[in-house]
Amino acid sequence: MSGHDAPTTPGPRRLRADGVRDLVSETDVRASDLVAPVFVDATTEERQPIPSMPGHERVPVAEAVPRVREILETGVEAVMLFGIPESKDAEGSRADVTDGVVQRAARAITAETDAYVIADCCLCEYTDHGHCGLLEDAAAEDPGLTVRNEATVERYRSIAVSQAAAGADMIAPSGMMDGQVAAIRDALDDAGHGDVPIMAYAAKYESAFYGPFRDAANGAPAFGDRRHYQMDPANAREARREVARDAAEGADVLLVKPALPYLDVVADIRREFDHPVAAYNVSGEYAMLHAAADRGWLDLEAVAHESLLSIKRAGADLVATYFAEDLADRL
Repeated sequence: MSGHDAPTTPGPRRLRADGVRDLVSETDVRASDLVAPVFVDATTEERQPIPSMPGHERVPVAEAVPRVREILETGVEAVMLFGIPESKDAEGSRADVTDGVVQRAARAITAETDAYVIADCCLCEYTDHGHCGLLEDAAAEDPGLTVRNEATVERYRSIAVSQAAAGADMIAPSGMMDGQVAAIRDALDDAGHGDVPIMAYAAKYESAFYGPFRDAANGAPAFGDRRHYQMDPANAREARREVARDAAEGADVLLVKPALPYLDVVADIRREFDHPVAAYNVSGEYAMLHAAADRGWLDLEAVAHESLLSIKRAGADLVATYFAEDLADRL
């Protein structure tokens, strides 16, 4: 076959040359795709470094606005607030009060910055037992009896309304309780917050990659684990069922957590649903890349960017990540 008779499909290397490589790139990551988590700590008056998450701190409420301004300067436009309250109890009573840590921070941030504020809606940071909801009386003796679903969902309703009233732009329920999205949507609508969207942690797995976050948020379970309400890492088809339920209940954004070990789930959700898809590039994913880079085994900036690129390529529209600030300038 002569050269003139050859197929006209472009030679793969011809489109990898400088000048054309970026023009034909199929996926990109922009600073505006990223959400930066922020830990606000009502128990401290100074910023507290998080040893297992290099470069991140728990900040006092008075430092919430300066911290968010630092993030905005990098080009990242959205933050997700997590709170460490002054005190904890079995009911997580500080989660939905007007002067709660997230409520105070959200009020200040929305008044003084243009940041888009997403509020995590859960109880694990507010309960003295560290679980995501209200427990059965015998839970400490029998970890199989963990969270009371309906009672917990009622608490989520109250938390979501209090966060929206404080100025949160979006509510992100992360507890994986059955019916939580419908209940929160109903509560927000009834309270006059019908314009506040919900980003559902629709497929949140019971993952070993959350370790550093639990240190950062002081929210590790005091006993038992979360396998009875978070998803089994072995299951992908179940994720589609969970996501379908949240979508039907009124979720506006569908989130998969963690991101990197579950890219197949991200891709499945992207194919099956028209909703915006989010993925959470979690603390363990962040920490392990830092650990390898500290030993000189990896180029941190390069592998961080490649990780986020893979999450976007799998189908995520937005990514919550602890790399947001570090990579924003490059993006």
